[in-house]
Amino acid sequence: MEAPTTGESLAAAGRGHPRAWAGDARALALAVLEAVLGPERRPAEETFARLAATSGLDRRDRAFARRLYATALRRLGELDRLIARYCPRRPRRRLRHLLRLGLVQLVHLATPPHAAVATTVALARRLAPAQAAFVNAVLRRAAREHPPPLAGAAAVEANTPVWLFERWCETYGRAQTLAIGQVHLEEPPLDLRPLADAALWAERLGGDLLPGGVVRLVRAQPVESLPGYREGAWIVQDVAAGLPACLLGARPHEPVLDLCAAPGGKTVQLAAAGARVVAVDISRPRMERLRANLTRTRLIERVELVQADARSFQPAQPFARVLLDASCTATGTIRRHPDILWTKQPEDVARMAALQDELLEAAVRVLAPGGRLVYAVCSLQPEEGEVRITALLARHPELEVEPPRAEELAGLPVTVTPAGFVRTLPSDLAERGGMDGFFIARLRRGGGSGR
Repeated sequence: MEAPTTGESLAAAGRGHPRAWAGDARALALAVLEAVLGPERRPAEETFARLAATSGLDRRDRAFARRLYATALRRLGELDRLIARYCPRRPRRRLRHLLRLGLVQLVHLATPPHAAVATTVALARRLAPAQAAFVNAVLRRAAREHPPPLAGAAAVEANTPVWLFERWCETYGRAQTLAIGQVHLEEPPLDLRPLADAALWAERLGGDLLPGGVVRLVRAQPVESLPGYREGAWIVQDVAAGLPACLLGARPHEPVLDLCAAPGGKTVQLAAAGARVVAVDISRPRMERLRANLTRTRLIERVELVQADARSFQPAQPFARVLLDASCTATGTIRRHPDILWTKQPEDVARMAALQDELLEAAVRVLAPGGRLVYAVCSLQPEEGEVRITALLARHPELEVEPPRAEELAGLPVTVTPAGFVRTLPSDLAERGGMDGFFIARLRRGGGSGR
């Protein structure tokens, strides 16, 4: 098998070239790291799903590959400190990734040292043969010294990009930022939202029933193999992600507009509650995922799917209920997607904020007098949440904040700010595995009698 040319990632090499990750979980993890941390900053899960489909690996090896790259991304800063300790000068990109894979096994995954060293060196011999001896020397030294993993504040600061850590400290305070970062270091549980009989499904699945009717499984696992998947009895949805649809308060048979709807967790949630949903999204692949979710849950007939840019979508008449789950940097989902730590940059926040302003203007344009608009982003950045809605209210005096009632929050330990906004943090519910970070604002448009 030929190795990819210098500077070419394994993921890119797979397009018309030998599949260097085929049959090798560690090579698959390496390919994902190269895609995430390379110039294109590709999403980890999307890359993994594409490559794993042609890898020939069984379910167990795929799970190991995912755990390998995800842990490396969660502990990337810490791993790079070790590399700096052991290497006289900064290694080139592929060599750096190989060392990260070896070190994460030695320090964080309790892989037997001989196995971690031998398998990583074998991978180096295939993909970077000139560097195999160096990889062997570094990893053998690490195996002898057995460096302990960082813990507490030191681990959070080492593994959180400076720009994020400082912005969160400004927004939430240092203590809360450390609590958020601690949750990011742990493998998250799997949340499932049954469409009915949540207590029954908690029992069947052996999960923990959370406030709001979500079943939490301690360890993530392939959802296709779980009871109830084929029947469409539940959807995968973090406990915090269900709040925006709940706060919309749609009544049975009421028309609802769901903007930026795909891949559709909130659409399914609204349709299951009896609403007639018009789901709009610009992405064809994501809309296909939404269609598949609706088909599996047998709710497809309650939803009209519209592939369109939400910023220019023009319905025949305005809606009294509009949900805008806007595109964002998704920094509130780092516990599930640790690649976001390294794929997002400060300029992405400004770019998303500009898009969010356009989406909010479009949502207001299609909101009926007296209607309710719920805006949500799974971001911890105030520029995408509080700042956006404050600016919107200044532009539209006909809008007012409609704070949630306590009973609408389903008993979840979330924050309602003095301005009436909802803020969830990854460190909320930390003793039971945390939750995704969301900003949610519920607004009412004057001039009507909508409830």
